Amino acid sequence: MPRPSECAKHEGMSVRTPDPYPGWLSEEDLHEARQRLPIAYVEAIPVRVDPLGYVSEVGLLYKADADARFRFAFVSGRVMYRETVRAALIRHIEQDLGPLAMPQLPPSPSPFTVAEYFPSPSETGLTDDRQHAIALCYVVPVRGECNPRQDALELNWMSPADALSADVCSELPGGRANLIRQALAHVGWCE
Repeated sequence: MPRPSECAKHEGMSVRTPDPYPGWLSEEDLHEARQRLPIAYVEAIPVRVDPLGYVSEVGLLYKADADARFRFAFVSGRVMYRETVRAALIRHIEQDLGPLAMPQLPPSPSPFTVAEYFPSPSETGLTDDRQHAIALCYVVPVRGECNPRQDALELNWMSPADALSADVCSELPGGRANLIRQALAHVGWCE
């Protein structure tokens, strides 16, 4: 017969069926969380580098936004519960660029900046109408073949100068053009 102290240990146990999608929230729970908490994201700007390691091309996804306007975008997505930042970066790069992109993450990935998005204009200059979000932003060299997946129409490779052009910057929503400038400055590219 179990001792009373052993029974007390098991009283708080849950007998619910495990969540088939651990780390993800239902749409209703996500909406509720977005109203109350900052959400953690990773954002990656894929680049091609020359033999000396200098950035020769910047890759931007071309997507339709919620208003059916075509805009440039980064590889981006939420970090799941109990997921490492490295795993989140690899997962989102594979989802957005395909399994053959061959991203080159360093042993200790460090973001070039931490972007803070707010649902209304703020001192950061970055907005996301849906939520308050914190994004760790990375420049990620890719060596393989990139085929956009998910909701992207295409992946546009362009020179750093073209990525900073007024035409491209005008199609980056929510202040993200500044993140392109920061990313290229971080890797030593100068206009």
